[in-house]
Amino acid sequence: MRLSSGSKVRKLTLPAIDGTTFDIASLAGRPFMLAFFRFASCPFCNMRVHELVQRFDEFGNDFSIAAVFDSPLDNLSKHTEGQHAPFPILADVNNDYYQAYGVEHSIAGMFKGMLFRMPTLIKAMAKGYIPTTIKGSMTTMPAEFLIDREGIIQRTYYAKDEGDHMPFDEVKAFSHQ
Repeated sequence: MRLSSGSKVRKLTLPAIDGTTFDIASLAGRPFMLAFFRFASCPFCNMRVHELVQRFDEFGNDFSIAAVFDSPLDNLSKHTEGQHAPFPILADVNNDYYQAYGVEHSIAGMFKGMLFRMPTLIKAMAKGYIPTTIKGSMTTMPAEFLIDREGIIQRTYYAKDEGDHMPFDEVKAFSHQ
């Protein structure tokens, strides 16, 4: 079931690609985005992480991101270490938190993304984001949450297709509040 704005952020503890265990409580008192992605080699997801990394300095000083993938940690590390993200990239191989946050699955959304976001897919694959090993669900749809300093979800965004994400400018505006 989808979460709505005004909901309290839910507990989340997951392994990170840097070898640590991340606890969402570590972000208490800071605004942040919690982003749920698809499998580790998803070209659309890796393009989004790339954008967030490249433009991270545009966010407010306190702002952070926690990026969760539907993949085993070893596979996630293989596909995302090169991003050099200034935020944690996490593996939820059992989909425990995907369920807790109401992240959805859609076969139609998967095909819609492939068809209507072909230029992004081509650009991602040209950057080397090629789905060589698919460990995780291909039908997972991204979801993003903007969470305030008090741990309250201020904005939810459930993707309409596999390449759909909250507009960057909306995340940026929130990060400066």
